[in-house]
Amino acid sequence: MFESLSERLSGILDKLTRRGALTEEDVNAAMREVRRALLEADVALDVVRSFTDKVRARAVGQEVIRSVTPGQQVIKIVHDTLVDMLGSDARPIDLEAPAPVAIMMVGLQGSGKTTTTAKIGLRLTARSRRKVLLASLDTRRPAAQEQLRVLGAQNEVDTLPIVAGQSPTQIAERAMTAGRLGGYDVVILDTAGRIHIDEQLMLEMAEIKRVAKPHEILLVADALTGQDAVNLAKSFDERVGLTGIVLTRMDGDGRGGAALSMRAVTGKPIKLIGVGEKADALEDFDPARIAGRILGMGDIVALVERAAQEIDVQKAAKAAQRMQKGLFDLDDLAEQLRQMEKMGGMKGMMALLPGMGKMSKELDKVDDRIVKRQIAIISSMTSKERRKPELLNASRKRRVAAGSGTRVEDINRLLKQHRQMADMMKMLGKKKGGMLGGLGSMLGMGGGAPQIDPAELERLAKSGKLPDMPPGFGGGGGLPPMPPGGLGLPPGMGFPGPKGPGGFPTLPGLGKKK
Repeated sequence: MFESLSERLSGILDKLTRRGALTEEDVNAAMREVRRALLEADVALDVVRSFTDKVRARAVGQEVIRSVTPGQQVIKIVHDTLVDMLGSDARPIDLEAPAPVAIMMVGLQGSGKTTTTAKIGLRLTARSRRKVLLASLDTRRPAAQEQLRVLGAQNEVDTLPIVAGQSPTQIAERAMTAGRLGGYDVVILDTAGRIHIDEQLMLEMAEIKRVAKPHEILLVADALTGQDAVNLAKSFDERVGLTGIVLTRMDGDGRGGAALSMRAVTGKPIKLIGVGEKADALEDFDPARIAGRILGMGDIVALVERAAQEIDVQKAAKAAQRMQKGLFDLDDLAEQLRQMEKMGGMKGMMALLPGMGKMSKELDKVDDRIVKRQIAIISSMTSKERRKPELLNASRKRRVAAGSGTRVEDINRLLKQHRQMADMMKMLGKKKGGMLGGLGSMLGMGGGAPQIDPAELERLAKSGKLPDMPPGFGGGGGLPPMPPGGLGLPPGMGFPGPKGPGGFPTLPGLGKKK
């Protein structure tokens, strides 16, 4: 969503960092460009004016003049001002109230209220270990109550039984009573929406608020609607009184102006953002992390959170033990590829890495289907072939190619990448307290800090046995080593081949060929 804005701001700020010293005219020229970029991203005019005035005031002051690297200091000022505009602190859903805590979901029809209600229910159940009851108060939209019941059943979250003929306020009263009698910690009320705001809707919301006395009133707004979402938030806040905002479709192709304007215009914190259709595609809105994404600084915290959520610790520990013995077969490779798919694929993971924001056009060309193809190849082999890849002769490869819908060349490439990784594992397995020792300690298995001999790595690189892995992915520095099946890219997901734009290695799946 912030892609175009990120590109514009990164380009503007890059020009500043190339200068040894900044004049007031340099800063003013950059602020004019920033102002234009924010307006094009559909940020409210008042917010843009306030933002550029704050940055300019700080950037032409002593704070930058005394700095050793004035260009980088300006980037820090822009980042800090963005964080202030987005709300300074992360504000999660507040559950500090006597049980059952009522959460009232409001918004227009089609903004994703019912889906978001189910997502929040799952999130509070799985992460916060709360007993949650979902209740649909939407008696107007056909099958709205049935939709929430189905979503609740899919995510194993309790829903209020449907009773035909009841009004929204009667359902709210019944939900709160069921919450108290059933020992629920949280009751989430999914209210009805309209195509547009009208007086009848507002009266209904006010009556539900009077009956349920919600601790949180969350507005669900579609981020793709731009400034209309900001006006919507102001209207609901004036009539009902909001405590927070949930922005949906943040994974869409909108320009991000609503997110940047919402907090500044309404004063209400954005608490959660929807980043996909899946039930767990809901993230906390952290202003510092969002500002980092906008300025192309990546979001390592989100990557680690995603890994912690998706990685099976027992499987990772078992994989670490195998690797310590120098064992790494095609089943291990397939498991790593599946873990990567769960974490959003190579494109999703790499988009969160620092510095990758400037390569957004290149990342768009990354074909995540390569992971599916490699899993298909491995799945088409027999269990014996997966354990002993050397059994794969020409006829077996043709059979696997036919079974997976790929070519023999694809199988040869996968086997070569696997051999490289297996050689690396054997070398690391022999070194006590080496990289795998570090992995073991991360998984509670003991072991020391990484102690890989640089000379040995250099020897492996010259012999062609070192896997094609970029710095930061276990190849040569940057990010620390990650657990098996975790954040490190699996073999074959490195950057083989020639250098791309700016000297950066090309990505698999890029190029003219499919």
